[in-house]
Amino acid sequence: MKPKIQIKNLDLYYGDFQALKGINLDIQEKEITAFIGPSGCGKSTTLKCINRMNDLIPDCKIEGLISIDGENIYEKNYDVNNLRKRVGMVFQSPNPFPMSIYENIVYGPKTHGVKDKTKLDEIVEKSLKGAAIWDEVKGNLKKNAMSLSGGQQQRLCIARALSVEPDIILMDEPTSALDPISTGKIEDLVSELKEKYTIIMVTHNMQQASRVSDKTAFFLTGEIIEYGDTFEIFSVPKDKRTEDYITGRFG
Repeated sequence: MKPKIQIKNLDLYYGDFQALKGINLDIQEKEITAFIGPSGCGKSTTLKCINRMNDLIPDCKIEGLISIDGENIYEKNYDVNNLRKRVGMVFQSPNPFPMSIYENIVYGPKTHGVKDKTKLDEIVEKSLKGAAIWDEVKGNLKKNAMSLSGGQQQRLCIARALSVEPDIILMDEPTSALDPISTGKIEDLVSELKEKYTIIMVTHNMQQASRVSDKTAFFLTGEIIEYGDTFEIFSVPKDKRTEDYITGRFG
């Protein structure tokens, strides 16, 4: 099968420092891929390359290829706004906008030109249902999003990512700031979302990676040490460094 996302020989530099070294990954459609590894090893940096968030960092230089559906997203004339519509992002800490639940969800669609109130109402309901939070907030859509609990805020942020109908959802440690019950809800939600979306999740939680992902990539010092089926990575890792990390000997 042709991969949804293809990364070839990706190198990334911050000034003179090389943060990523020869990253190669093929990510299939409608699978959950976990990026694991110790802090500072290149997981989040690679994630941010996929929707070109590193473009915003001064002195950042990227070499190599990243393609989505066969299109090189670093081509000179590639539409970055369209890329950000196709590739949603959920961050480590919930970051709802300081406005109503409703306005959080319609912000993206309005930016992309949706003006019709009926259409916006439909998007709000569909997105909140997709993020498994509709039943909790449907009677309070005018309520300020900042008043929600941490777990609800994170599901709202997932709903906000869904509102522009992306193909791909990037998640940078989406449960690290949450309690165990909220974490469980997000994990259940991610497993459901896989039916429609290609998902990449950065996580420090080995149990989480083994529970929710189909494939796992183990990063170390800016390189991918091992990449494959999650079950195999966790049960019969080929590289001693992978085994040492997942068994807690370092990291």
